[in-house]
Amino acid sequence: MPDSKPSPSSTEPTELARLRGEILRCDRELVAVIARRRDLVQRIGALKRELGLPVTDPAREAAVARHAAEAARAAGLDDEMVRELVWKVMASARDEQSKPGTPAGESEGEES
Repeated sequence: MPDSKPSPSSTEPTELARLRGEILRCDRELVAVIARRRDLVQRIGALKRELGLPVTDPAREAAVARHAAEAARAAGLDDEMVRELVWKVMASARDEQSKPGTPAGESEGEES
């Protein structure tokens, strides 16, 4: 007996392409949000240096990750995945400051 798989409707490829396009738009939005966040962190770091405040605050970073995990749970997302993502974003902000041209030992700091 021949394989009797149902043939996909003619709209499925179009719908698949549309949904994939939406995912690409979401990815671009996600990148834009990360870039905006980085800019804010840099501004906060510069302001804290001007004010003579320490630019790193591990307790604040932990609170930021905790709040992100809580928001993830409220949205029905994997809170550990979101927490890890936020820690990676914060680590990247710290790493960026260690590039040449940034005063040694200073960190941009997070939203503290």
